[in-house]
Amino acid sequence: MFEGSRGPDLTDIPSAVVRPKRRSSPQLIWLIPIVAVLIGGWLAVKSILAKGPTITITFKTADGLEAGKTKIKYKNIDIGEVKSVGFSKDLENIVVTAELDKGVTPHLVEDVRFWIVKPRITGGQVTGIGTLFSGSYIEMDRGKSSTKREHFEGLEVQPTVTGDMQGHHFILHAESTGSLEPGSPVYFRQEAVGSVESHQLNQDGQGVTFKIFVNAPYDQYVRTNTRFWNASGIDVTMDSAGIKVNTQSLASILIGGIAFETLAGAPQPLAEENQEFSLAETRSEAMKRPDTLSLPFVFYFTQSLRGLSIGATVEFRGIEIGEVKSMNVEMNEAGDGFRFPVTVAIYPMRLMALSKGDQFSNLKQDEASRRARWDQMVHKGLRGQLKSGNLLTGQLYVNLEFFPDAPPAPIDWTNIPPALPTMAGGLQALERSVASILAKVDKMPIEEIGTDLRQNLASLNRTLISADKLVKRLDVEVTPEAKSTLEEARKTLKTVERTMASDAPLQQDLRTSLRELSRAAESLRELTDLLERQPESLLRGKKESKR
Repeated sequence: MFEGSRGPDLTDIPSAVVRPKRRSSPQLIWLIPIVAVLIGGWLAVKSILAKGPTITITFKTADGLEAGKTKIKYKNIDIGEVKSVGFSKDLENIVVTAELDKGVTPHLVEDVRFWIVKPRITGGQVTGIGTLFSGSYIEMDRGKSSTKREHFEGLEVQPTVTGDMQGHHFILHAESTGSLEPGSPVYFRQEAVGSVESHQLNQDGQGVTFKIFVNAPYDQYVRTNTRFWNASGIDVTMDSAGIKVNTQSLASILIGGIAFETLAGAPQPLAEENQEFSLAETRSEAMKRPDTLSLPFVFYFTQSLRGLSIGATVEFRGIEIGEVKSMNVEMNEAGDGFRFPVTVAIYPMRLMALSKGDQFSNLKQDEASRRARWDQMVHKGLRGQLKSGNLLTGQLYVNLEFFPDAPPAPIDWTNIPPALPTMAGGLQALERSVASILAKVDKMPIEEIGTDLRQNLASLNRTLISADKLVKRLDVEVTPEAKSTLEEARKTLKTVERTMASDAPLQQDLRTSLRELSRAAESLRELTDLLERQPESLLRGKKESKR
């Protein structure tokens, strides 16, 4: 307390006591946040170390894709997830950012493929049905390259061939796609052994290029001389041989397909990966052997060319040696009618391959020798004629044949192409024969023949009337006499039958006479034996036997 104006009594203030500084010890309360920080750091490091690669995939559309939901799969196993879906800078494409598992990192190479799996019907197959319930997802197909990559361009169509399938790819060139599409089957001897992987229009617009895949072990049947053709639908061929219907299977009729076959002969080397082939329209076109030598000729026919078509065969005694290239019509040389030039290509190598002798051995010689050979054959009667290969279809073909009685006609070598002589054939020859027969019939004296025929018929009628009268007379006059004669003959036969009966007197007398004759023959035999033994008995008499 203060008293008056006196100042405070400092003696009442306690003095401070200095204590020595003690060492501080850690408090347990700080241990918890430290442990939390350590665990969080460890989890962060672990998350960073376990985090897989992040890639971008470009698609045309984002059909069925959702960030945080759409999965990325490989063989139906989840390997990642879509993190974001956005536009490209030019707004032309959709950029999908996805995070994959760390184990996928070594497989992210240049030729890895991605596509969106959703319900599709392609090549006769229905795929992606499960996505109707689970939603679309992105499928991955591994590649074989060694170049790493993080940005990929997704496929718009699900591929029919994946990287784990064994076999070979081949390239086919065709004029059009027809009904072929990705997934269409590839056939070998009507067995599905592969499929069409893709097709695209050539840059020059002059054709289409197909990429097909043939599964192992069937790829061993594709060789350098293998031929491919479009087996889509039904191949109906109507030619001189008739109507032919060919198809690989019911599936090829509906969805199309490609077939292949190897030419007969010596085995050729196996086709390499991505080797190129031509795709023919039909099997017959594909299996044609290449002809390195072609001789053009023209035939001038005067008959109708109805039934003859471009590509019709030229045959020599049933062997196809050429084909028709063009047909036309023009005035004949006299100017009073028309003729029809048919240009053909003859392949002499086919004749040389089939001929065992030297009949066509000079066809591949120089021009002069070749002309001389053809002149020789024409001199022997070689002619061209139109023949019908099938009466049902009416198709015609050009036939080369030797006609020894044909009128002389040389080859016109001045014509381009050279003109071979022709011979009327087919219906034209038949018409000429019928016309000749009708002309002869027309010259016959039909009226005189008819008059004589009527007279002969009248005479024959009179003869038949006389014969009828004769038959009636015989029935009246001769028949009773013949009946009486038959009755007398019957009586005679009955008398003979009674005479020859076993109990008839004649038969009994005959048997008695035969027995007497038998006893006489026995006595004569005994006499003969006695004379042989005792010839003197004729003089002295029979000796008495001793008892």
